[in-house]
Amino acid sequence: MAPVLENKNILCGITGSIAAYKVCDWVRSLQRDGAEVRVVMTKSARKFVTPLTFAALTGNTVHGAMFAVGDEEQIPHISLARSSDLILIAPATAQTIARLAHGLADDLLAAIVLASEAKIIVCPAMNSRMFLHAATQENIRKLQEYGYLVLEPESGMMACGEEGPGRLPEWHQVRDAVIAALTPKDLAGKTVLVTAGPTEEPFDPVRFLGNRSSGKMGYAMAAAARQLGARVILVSGPTGLVPPAGVELIKIRTAAEMYREVMSRFDVADIIVKAAAVSDFRPAELSAGKIKKTGQDISLPLTANQDILQKLGEIKDQRPKPPLLIGFAAESDNLVEYGREKLRKKNLDYIAINDITAADSGFAVDTNRVILLDRQGGQTEFPLLSKEETAREIWNRVVSADRSK
Repeated sequence: MAPVLENKNILCGITGSIAAYKVCDWVRSLQRDGAEVRVVMTKSARKFVTPLTFAALTGNTVHGAMFAVGDEEQIPHISLARSSDLILIAPATAQTIARLAHGLADDLLAAIVLASEAKIIVCPAMNSRMFLHAATQENIRKLQEYGYLVLEPESGMMACGEEGPGRLPEWHQVRDAVIAALTPKDLAGKTVLVTAGPTEEPFDPVRFLGNRSSGKMGYAMAAAARQLGARVILVSGPTGLVPPAGVELIKIRTAAEMYREVMSRFDVADIIVKAAAVSDFRPAELSAGKIKKTGQDISLPLTANQDILQKLGEIKDQRPKPPLLIGFAAESDNLVEYGREKLRKKNLDYIAINDITAADSGFAVDTNRVILLDRQGGQTEFPLLSKEETAREIWNRVVSADRSK
């Protein structure tokens, strides 16, 4: 499977902030994702991190001078502007933001931005008072009017000792924005409803029945759909995961809560992805107080929860334009046989089956090995991939099938 940023040329513009050191790791991450990375550093940025560091990390010359020394025919602000698919400015100081907002071209980075038709992402990093100043806020609005994506900075303790907004955004947020900017918007105009994570079924105030689902596969499906341009609604059980940027997150705990939230949004969804591990049963009664340990055995009568996926399959054809329904199933044997049966019985368009007996696939790990079945009889077996890669491959199949209709 091709890396997500394969054949993409990304120019990192680094300006004079103490946060410049963080971008060293960002550059390596972009390279792992398949991107070709080049770096431009302002004069102030070189006071915090040496050009040699980024040259060693990227294997490319670090640029800073407006004119190429020893190669007068090269015009860096033109050649770099033309060759870049995306320009990532991080950290972006108040000075750089002001320079870009007013269309100045008094250093190499600003001149490249003026000359480029690439996507531009700006990651502010500065003292919180500087960030909140009316002039900086007005300059940010101008950049947004130009079509640049300006990411919201994090809040917290600054290097100067003050606390507030102005910290460099976290890499997971920036990476998601980079991938989204360079991904074709094949799901633009679509609303995708994704369920993820486990449910918890309490039987007293401190205990519950649950399962080992981490929510990683559902969150990956939501993130990939958002990158493809969809409006994404994520209904999530309890997880420790950071929700993907730009999705509408609805937190639930029990299967009954998930059922209610999903059904209330059924009419607006073009595609429904049921990746949650919903508890099949719940305790028949909820104890008002903590059940005490007496040394005696206790029985815990259970009652069945509503099968959300089954219900969606039953009602989806009642809509003039039925939503596409994608299910997930964890199986321990006869994967294809049981998968086909669930696909038919629950009236699904696709079902992704993963083997929960494999140590590197399924619950609580970062990788998955999935068999994707469709209602036309198709079968695709994906190799062991990260859950992020698995999500992209599933969406690629769904989008390709939709195009061929």
